[in-house]
Amino acid sequence: MKRILFALALASTAAAAIAADAPGLPVTKSPAGAEVYIISPKDGATVGQEFTVSFGLKGMGVAPAGVKKEGTGHHHLLIDVKDLPAAGQVIPKDETHVHFGNGQTETTVKLKPGTHTLQLELGDENHIPFDPAVVSKKITVHVK
Repeated sequence: MKRILFALALASTAAAAIAADAPGLPVTKSPAGAEVYIISPKDGATVGQEFTVSFGLKGMGVAPAGVKKEGTGHHHLLIDVKDLPAAGQVIPKDETHVHFGNGQTETTVKLKPGTHTLQLELGDENHIPFDPAVVSKKITVHVK
């Protein structure tokens, strides 16, 4: 069992190293005029430590990750992210880059008290940002 786990860890490390050196993945073109936006909360809102974020999309449709259908993508919520994910690279999946690969259009967020930023980015079926990027305006919320 230890050998299998070691082999898996080694393979994972090698794959990550190869991906880091890769020139980038194919990028899907976004339709002209496509927009993603945060419906709620509003910019500058004061919210509780648990609140709902509703996503809006104009000029495109929503499809789950893994489904290749022209003119569609799925949401990624960027929490306190300073720089957008690199073009042609998979959007990271961590506590600050939250994926909605089932096609969800809202979520409940739990944040610590303080000021936080929220932003949406639409990804294609492979979690890669569109070209040009379909990104919302960054909003600020104050968590009490």
